[in-house]
Amino acid sequence: MLLSKHDCLYADAHLIVAVKPTGLLAVPGRGAGKQDCLSARLAAEFGEIHIVHRLDQATSGLMVFARNLTALKHLQHQFSERLVNKTYEAVIHGKPEQLNFSVDLPLMADWPNRPKQKVDIENGKPSLTHVEVLTFNGVTHTSRVRLTPVTGRTHQLRVHLKTIGHPIVGDGLYGSQPLSDEASRLMLHATRLALDHPITSERMRFDSAPHF
Repeated sequence: MLLSKHDCLYADAHLIVAVKPTGLLAVPGRGAGKQDCLSARLAAEFGEIHIVHRLDQATSGLMVFARNLTALKHLQHQFSERLVNKTYEAVIHGKPEQLNFSVDLPLMADWPNRPKQKVDIENGKPSLTHVEVLTFNGVTHTSRVRLTPVTGRTHQLRVHLKTIGHPIVGDGLYGSQPLSDEASRLMLHATRLALDHPITSERMRFDSAPHF
């Protein structure tokens, strides 16, 4: 199954920016049943593809892929030096007391319960997320928030929000319930991606609205 034209926002000789649907792997997993993924679908359409970063299977939204090794090196450098700006939207349970705040809690793998991550003050890696409350729904008692991760740890947004008592709606891995059977997905979407073009150095920004 190839991507629809709407899923691919930008493509040139050096990079591709596409929107990953929820439930689709970003890269191949282990086993024959986990080879269908966004990178494989893009490779079927465009040829050579190199993986720059990842999104959780349950998370939807913007991803960038390199189309050659030169572009891959430049993009990886931008991610490692935190020159790429990423923004997410999520729906969380409850109403935070503050409209703007940060969660600064170190994270590490929860080895007995992999792939889960956990907060570990002594051994975890520094992890920082900025949170902005956008709206509050009094009927469902949920809040829509904008999330800006400074670091990029595995499951960082999901664990940070769960730890402060406002888990993301539909996060079954961390015990958060959906609002209904019809809205059972993880309500987390990568909405904005800003980076420098690996060849021209032009600053590029891409936006994708969440479907929840």
